[in-house]
Amino acid sequence: MTNSANQHTRREVLTWLASIPFLPLGAMATSATLAGCNDSNDTTTPVVNPAKLKTATFTPMAAPTTVAVMATTACTSKLSISWDDGSKTEYQLGYKPFFLTGTKVPDGKGGQIIAGGYYDIKNQPIIDKSVTGKERQFFSDCPDGSSLISFKQATGKDFTDADKKTLGVKGNPVFHVVQFEYLSKDQAGGDTYGKLSSPIAVLTLDQDPKTGHLSLIKYHNVDTSSAHGLWITCGASLSPWGTHLSSEEYEPDAFDQKLGQSLSTLKAFSKNIYGDETSANPYNYGHLPEITVKADGTGSVKKHYCLGRISHELVQVFADNRTVLMGDDYTNGGLFMFVADKEKDLSAGTLYVAKFITQLTDTTAGKISWIKLGHATSAEIENLIKSGIKATDIFESVLQVVKYPTDATPAEKSAIDAANPTTEQKALADAAKARLKTQQATQKADLEAQGFKFTYLSKTGVYLKLKDTSDKTKLAAAFLETHRYAAFVGASMALTKNEGTTVNVADKKAYSALANIVDSMVEGGSGYLAEHNVKFPKITAGGILEHKLIGSQKDSTGTAINSDWVPSESSLLLRGVDISFDSFGNTADPEKIASPDNLKYSEKLRTLFIGEDSGNHLNNYLWAYNVDTKKLDRILSAPAGAESTGLHAVDEVNGWTYIMSNFQHPGDEWNRFYKDNADGSRSGLTTSLLAELDAAINTNYNNKFAAAVGYITADPVAPSVEKKSS
Repeated sequence: MTNSANQHTRREVLTWLASIPFLPLGAMATSATLAGCNDSNDTTTPVVNPAKLKTATFTPMAAPTTVAVMATTACTSKLSISWDDGSKTEYQLGYKPFFLTGTKVPDGKGGQIIAGGYYDIKNQPIIDKSVTGKERQFFSDCPDGSSLISFKQATGKDFTDADKKTLGVKGNPVFHVVQFEYLSKDQAGGDTYGKLSSPIAVLTLDQDPKTGHLSLIKYHNVDTSSAHGLWITCGASLSPWGTHLSSEEYEPDAFDQKLGQSLSTLKAFSKNIYGDETSANPYNYGHLPEITVKADGTGSVKKHYCLGRISHELVQVFADNRTVLMGDDYTNGGLFMFVADKEKDLSAGTLYVAKFITQLTDTTAGKISWIKLGHATSAEIENLIKSGIKATDIFESVLQVVKYPTDATPAEKSAIDAANPTTEQKALADAAKARLKTQQATQKADLEAQGFKFTYLSKTGVYLKLKDTSDKTKLAAAFLETHRYAAFVGASMALTKNEGTTVNVADKKAYSALANIVDSMVEGGSGYLAEHNVKFPKITAGGILEHKLIGSQKDSTGTAINSDWVPSESSLLLRGVDISFDSFGNTADPEKIASPDNLKYSEKLRTLFIGEDSGNHLNNYLWAYNVDTKKLDRILSAPAGAESTGLHAVDEVNGWTYIMSNFQHPGDEWNRFYKDNADGSRSGLTTSLLAELDAAINTNYNNKFAAAVGYITADPVAPSVEKKSS
């Protein structure tokens, strides 16, 4: 049986939820009449409780169609709140940025700092010298995960006037942690993806107690040197205990077999932050950094090495303060879960990965069995890394012979690659492919006889064998070569781009975003294996999985899982719809989700918020999906070519509700939105509209080097779940 001594029952959770005050969004003020009369001389005014939220509904905005609107962040949706006193308030929503990256903002010390700026391991600015005479500090065009945190959540105490004076705020001090995933290019256009240590900033905000509006007071860059710098920080979540849980996705492949990020990228990263190409160890990246905010508006980082080394998109901690469900932005990725030994402490626990024991499809639920990968403390794994452990100390990893036979001639390779082969080339290619098939069969027989297991990772066939069966090797495999080990022990490594994860506490459901449902999830697709028990039709526009959470579960060893929040089955909740190019370059229905990425759930609004990362919509959208009415509403549109990021639905900070929202890389990869056809015609985005959009994006966002960090609000006051008096 599950040990529930430190667990919370469903009734306890519902009681806890009922105590939460409603969060703000920003809108028109409503008045509440206070009345009190009696016939006695008692002058005591009776207390009138403010009206509470009964239901919340959004009025969606239309997809933008003009260049001026498509080239910026647009938010013309509305939020309507019905109160339990029978009245109603409607809020006209709008988007308010705190800053654009690359601009100078207050540092709280009387000076200024570059928003989104990059620093080396000694906290010195890293300079872009790619264009002579235009040297400047590198700064990100890709703000991503964020957490809005009240002073009390961050510090455990109420703020004082002294705290306000220290922070420089006049109203309520609020903190906002923002991470910057990567920089797309240098000034000369050179690729900089993954080659700089991802910065994380703590913003000190001044919350107006009367309107709920937020103003930036200062920006603090967190020193990440103790964590060896940070690697491609993508999504994030707020822990129940008030810390910012970051991420490191696309972990570098220590074997350099293209099953993760390349070691050449790691060398460039190392050169930029350490000054040499060898100091950065691949095993120090692909983990979970946790940011703690201090009362003075600064922050510190602690990297946890015991939640598996995977392509961490983000993690979601459930209501027990111990169970963690993780996004794994990978092809042939898994559904990973971590159960901490202690509440509010991620430094030790047990790592699991899902195996679907019934088939998961677009119409059927897949039941889950959990494979235990191992138990570890963060210190144990960090010490393994410090000991100098190498990839070859853990696994033997041999790639399948593919595409060309090992003895292929240059002419045969050209014939195989030819788009329109001649008769002679076709004969050469057929002969080479026949030899390849024989070589693959021989390789399979030889390696399986030696104890290797065949699987797919990142759409690539690979044969795996543990170096030995010692406890140390298994520990290293579970926590440092997590993708390989999960595949080796039989997990359902079939998911494609499993991104954002969030939880609906009241209904005990979790949600995972699949940006694309392709390849390893589709029969006949690259990386597909029937034994994974995952079989979908191809949906490039992706979808969202819903997971049912229960207790009393046992793992693959027959041991009880110490959690009442374990996913027991998964099913498809929402899906995008693929279409042919429309006139705006969309290849997914613009009235449906496309490539969902960021997910956050609001308990009070009963709403799942969905941010897109899509080359399928020219403008990526932020959606609100009501889990009761099943209504899907577009509430924000990001600039053309940009990804909607930084989503954080905040039910309550000092009585106000917020939806935090950023975007990244505006005007990126226009080639995704059109196709030049063989007959000379063009499908999708027209040449003239593309040129207009490109010019507008360049004007608005510093030639595509800038992106915004901000939030959805309303004027003259922000929304709230408790009716405000006039």
